[in-house]
Amino acid sequence: MSKSAPSPPKKMNRAHYEAELDRLQRELVKLQAWVAQENLRVCVLFEGRDAAGKGGTIKRIAERTNPRIVRIMALGTPTERERSQWYFQRYVAHLPARGEIILFDRSWYNRAGVEQVMGFCTPEEHDEFLRSTPEFENMLIRSGMILIKYWFSVSDDEQERRFRSRIENAEKRWKLSPMDLASRKHWLDYSRAKDRMFHHTDTKLSPWWVVNADDKKRARLNCISHLLSQIPYEDVTSAPMVLPPRQSGEYLRPPYEEQSLVPELF
Repeated sequence: MSKSAPSPPKKMNRAHYEAELDRLQRELVKLQAWVAQENLRVCVLFEGRDAAGKGGTIKRIAERTNPRIVRIMALGTPTERERSQWYFQRYVAHLPARGEIILFDRSWYNRAGVEQVMGFCTPEEHDEFLRSTPEFENMLIRSGMILIKYWFSVSDDEQERRFRSRIENAEKRWKLSPMDLASRKHWLDYSRAKDRMFHHTDTKLSPWWVVNADDKKRARLNCISHLLSQIPYEDVTSAPMVLPPRQSGEYLRPPYEEQSLVPELF
């Protein structure tokens, strides 16, 4: 007698989700302070299916952090000059300096996915990418960089539901690019491309961490929790701070009514 498929977990209570997210975001603030103090270089890649929830997770990671330390990098279509460069060159320019955490919303793995499936690169360029990427990432790690790679996995049915939700809601349609819509016609092609990418680039030194993203709330919490576990850190935010006295002296504020004021509608 065959076993029935396990039932999906119950929807997470919103109050519980928000409490856990608040706790994890407070830990992210501690992590960023540690990274800045210790001059660490942290690079986090977010890849996965369209509408898998990468952007929402990245947003929650960066929400309470200092944008000078935790920066989101989402590169657009390469220019003609960039197309003529060594493939990794445009990404190298955005890698973290000391004391920075860079969150790549899509990364050099574009070549293994959309570029390969949609014919934006040649088979030879794709093959070379798969050969050279482990060497490139090993070089980054040997230089002292902390490199963490996440793949957001979403089922066909859930992706379909999210696409339809965005199409039916005018306020969400901006999230669907023409390339996102075209990807629906290439579901199997993207699946095969992802499997081949994992075969070549899921290494012991630089593994892919797969996030089950069918439940957005759980995916965000699980990803943030795992990210925190990958970088040993200490709380350096509790050091006392002293507010210096304000400068004293004579000062006459310009007349308020002579300034261009924003209308107080609320």
